[in-house]
Amino acid sequence: MDFSGPDAIDQAIEAGIDLDGSPIPVEMLKLYKEVMDQEGARKRSGVKKSMRNRIVRSGAKHFDQESLNQRLIAAGWEGLKPKEIEFFFG
Repeated sequence: MDFSGPDAIDQAIEAGIDLDGSPIPVEMLKLYKEVMDQEGARKRSGVKKSMRNRIVRSGAKHFDQESLNQRLIAAGWEGLKPKEIEFFFG
């Protein structure tokens, strides 16, 4: 099974197998589903805030701190917060 692209993790979880082909333990899958069901029922605070959070989480893997900070600002968001810098780049 090909697990690539932005939905790879969700597809693997749905299939119950890790990206290396090994099975994911049932208890892990049950806990994940329970937490995701609760998360799915949670009220959201705004799309732009969620977009920024996703950009920071994923962008920290692909950009250095200064590049990500500049790109956030150029796009109209606030720059990286001190706690984000510490967590993702500290």
